[in-house]
Amino acid sequence: MTHPETAPPAPLWHSFRLGDFRVTTLLSGTREMTDAHATYGLNVDAETFERISREAGQPTDLWSNSFTPTLVETGTETVLFDTGLTPEGIVTALTASGHSPEDITLIVLTHMHGDHIGGLMQNGRPVFPNARLIAGGREWDHWAMAGNDGFERLVRPFARHITLIEDGDSPFPGATAILAPGHTPGHMAFRLTSGEARLMLTADTANHALWSVSHPDWEVRFDIDKARAIETRKRILGQIADEGMPFIGYHMPFPAVGFLERDAGGFRFRAAGDRP
Repeated sequence: MTHPETAPPAPLWHSFRLGDFRVTTLLSGTREMTDAHATYGLNVDAETFERISREAGQPTDLWSNSFTPTLVETGTETVLFDTGLTPEGIVTALTASGHSPEDITLIVLTHMHGDHIGGLMQNGRPVFPNARLIAGGREWDHWAMAGNDGFERLVRPFARHITLIEDGDSPFPGATAILAPGHTPGHMAFRLTSGEARLMLTADTANHALWSVSHPDWEVRFDIDKARAIETRKRILGQIADEGMPFIGYHMPFPAVGFLERDAGGFRFRAAGDRP
């Protein structure tokens, strides 16, 4: 009797050294998406969007989006950048990587969209009981006035204990906050430096390897200020390409680590293992 072959389970984590740091990307969830042009390339016509997508081999009717928080172990801190869609998703990926929620000493929020704050609380209790919380001051100010249910349930309970930072601040030694507004008013990227090694966490500066990275001037539905998001994308992605540094993009293809090359007015994404 023969049995049908089954694909091995997708990896939930990917770890590498960055100087003295250990960096681990965590696949906290995926979501099947449809009708890409309803989200990406809002300022280009349907024919152009379909042609460019087809030439790149990118389906537009059904495609998968991934959500990738990042764990950084510095030797003195165990830092989690963002918490994914759900407590179950981030805890499952964290456990697969050999860590527990109790290990986390610091959570840094790049911004406060639901897929980045979803793992903060479960049944009214913090998922990471030993972690301090850091977020951008502009981001807090925006969502605190927005009447947003996710913010009120998941972030507001930390109001008396959260530390708010601004552009250029350091949430921990070796990390620098970079204001990257447009996606949200206080959206932040973070530069990590350990010795001579550098890496950029871009969060949602670019949401897709083709539709945002290769075409940074395409509008994205999720960007609150679309013009400013385009300006930010070109600035941050250009810096990464020109410095030749690796980056982690929250929605890049897992394990979400790669490099950028300038290409025809945009950028070409190279997964870390595919770089020549």
